[in-house]
Amino acid sequence: MAFGKLYTYEANPRSTAILAVAKANDLDLEVVETDTANPTPEYLKYNPLSKVPTFVGSDGYVLSECMAIAIYVTSQNEKTTLLGKTKQDYASILKWMSYFNTEVLPKMGAWYRPLLGKDPYNKKAVEEAQKASLKAISVVESHLLNNTYLVGERITLADLFCVGIIARGFEFFFDKKFRSENPNVSRWYETVYNQPIYSAVAPKFSLLDTPKLTNVAPKKPEQPKKEAAPKKEAPKPKAAAEEDDAAPAEPKPKHPLELLPKATFPLDEWKRQYSNSDTPTAMKWFWENVKFDEYSLWKVAYKYNDELTMTFMSNNLIGGFNNRLEASRKYLFGCASVYGKNNDSVIEGAFVIRGDDWKPVFDVAPDYESYEFTKLDPNSPEDRAYVEAQWDMEKPIIVNGKEYPHAAGKQFK
Repeated sequence: MAFGKLYTYEANPRSTAILAVAKANDLDLEVVETDTANPTPEYLKYNPLSKVPTFVGSDGYVLSECMAIAIYVTSQNEKTTLLGKTKQDYASILKWMSYFNTEVLPKMGAWYRPLLGKDPYNKKAVEEAQKASLKAISVVESHLLNNTYLVGERITLADLFCVGIIARGFEFFFDKKFRSENPNVSRWYETVYNQPIYSAVAPKFSLLDTPKLTNVAPKKPEQPKKEAAPKKEAPKPKAAAEEDDAAPAEPKPKHPLELLPKATFPLDEWKRQYSNSDTPTAMKWFWENVKFDEYSLWKVAYKYNDELTMTFMSNNLIGGFNNRLEASRKYLFGCASVYGKNNDSVIEGAFVIRGDDWKPVFDVAPDYESYEFTKLDPNSPEDRAYVEAQWDMEKPIIVNGKEYPHAAGKQFK
């Protein structure tokens, strides 16, 4: 009997370790190829955010979030050593999995995705993503100077999970030069990759001599030329005239929301109202003029508040997220803030966006998966008050029954 199903897609970096431990534990895990851009109604029942991976057990148990799934599948073997020997080992395993999932992969995604044409290309942004990726990996390089594996003296789930994450770097960028400058990470990667538990589910091991991707704009796919419409015969037609009559290829929309009808609500006017008026006056104008058949309101909450440290760094995190939303600037407005104090804070914000689906607006930022998106009801007094408090950027916030004072924030307009 099958242990369950894993909804994912081929070569998903967050799924490799799950497949590895399932095979090692002799668990029959059926892989269901999943298109997150066009999810089926069935899949949305399991994961309303249409993310992968998602596990659905044969007993009906549903589990999302890659780390949770990896730990759950690993723990099916009560004698496993992959979760460490002590509580400190286990905590360290979680630490490294979280570090690679939130510090390494989002930065590498911002490096390679624009070069593959999956995100808007900006040379400066790719350069910054490269620097951030290498800085994050330098922490691992230092740790592995005196450690064979990430935790302890034998392979753990942390190694399997983190090699799956960093494999993207070795696939696209990490050539001979990188490996000579980062010998500890390179040695660890090759050692773990070639362990039977990992290599059994991963592509054949290989290394780059030179980078596969460089910081140049990806080539746009050639648009098939449309055939010229039939023409009536004319005396002595000219070649130039024939070319002029050929139907030009339709321009590809620069942003998915360009396919929507032109909005009647002037978002730019709202941004001017917000900038030039006190908040109560601006909010009165907003509620009186916004068209909620054209726009929607969303709460945006950071998923990993337990990892936040200094509030100024958390505010910089918000600023970086805003910078990566640049491609959607004309389709949204909002404010996000850090609340609390150093080592005890949360990040939340409220945004108004064009359309009724948050994903086309926010997925231009490679780190969007670090946030949870909740739709707000403009007719709900409670939700309206939340939006006004977020955009006022002064009032405290209550999360899980605890009040956090406003510390700092960023506007996106």
